[in-house]
Amino acid sequence: MYPWIWIWAPQVRLPWSGDVVQDIDPSTTWFFKGIQPGAGNARIEEKAFAVASYGKQLGLLTEVLIELAEKSPDGGAACAESLKELKRIQAEIQKLKEAEYDHELREIEARITTVQRRGGKRSIALSKRLRGLAA
Repeated sequence: MYPWIWIWAPQVRLPWSGDVVQDIDPSTTWFFKGIQPGAGNARIEEKAFAVASYGKQLGLLTEVLIELAEKSPDGGAACAESLKELKRIQAEIQKLKEAEYDHELREIEARITTVQRRGGKRSIALSKRLRGLAA
């Protein structure tokens, strides 16, 4: 409701003080929108990614390539060096995976320990669930 002296209350707008409109709708397809039109179909890429991630696809290709390269006759020094580098990369990625899995297991163990320290019904229920999973 306007006061009776509303005529003496002008609205002053300074620069950058106008209405603000912001699109806050989250976009979850940013990754696949990054594929250039000439490079492929983004919808197909998204569906293929749902079947197997790029990491999974590259891992399978790496395993096949290493096995075939080891069985084939000598391909020269460049081929041997590339195979050695590919094996090194594969081993490094495997170490990263193992370190991440170990970290996840430590986090789970810490959470279970926290629940057990608190005790009570939740601790008993958790123990029963864990026994069921271990069986």
